Amino acid sequence: MLAPEQFLGFLVAAVAITASPGPDNLMVLGVGVSQGRRQGVAFGLGCAFGCLSHTLLAVVGVSALVAASPWAFTALKVGGGLYLLWLGLQALRSRGAAALQARPGLAAGTTAALFLRGVLANAINPKVVLFFLSFLPQFVVADRGSVGLQLAALGVVFTAQAAVLFGLLGFFAGSVGQGLQRWPQAGMWLDRLAGVIFIGLGLRLIVAR
Repeated sequence: MLAPEQFLGFLVAAVAITASPGPDNLMVLGVGVSQGRRQGVAFGLGCAFGCLSHTLLAVVGVSALVAASPWAFTALKVGGGLYLLWLGLQALRSRGAAALQARPGLAAGTTAALFLRGVLANAINPKVVLFFLSFLPQFVVADRGSVGLQLAALGVVFTAQAAVLFGLLGFFAGSVGQGLQRWPQAGMWLDRLAGVIFIGLGLRLIVAR
């Protein structure tokens, strides 16, 4: 369904973006630091699996656009490229600050409750919806079969790598948190890497069109 170069290119970009400091990462770190490894892992896995809801929206919405008009799909990809370019510029300007305190509404609870809270926190975030609608279509190749199936496969790959990274982040939250506080520039350079990837993807879409 996905060509090897298509899969590897997407995976590298997804891992770099997931690893860069952001709301989900910081919430997982906050839960792991304040409540423990098991709770951090549970919340992190919930955040990762929340991506499946955005994948479903992308599959339904983008597939409908493709069916309606190839021009509409092109417009979505170009608009998404501009949005990714803006995200990249924002990431390059970031100072990489990481506030690790526990977030409101994430009081101590069972691992199942924290998992569900993680799913909900990710699923209702409108910025993540917009990100998925912008990011996933950039790796779709119309000549390689169903657009909907490619989007679904890309969403599953993104969810899987996020589950691994967020799970590890929750498990090692204490050590990672201490490291970020000791070397705050590490977060800044992760942001820089994500910013370069965002800008590269955005420019590729704008120029290639």
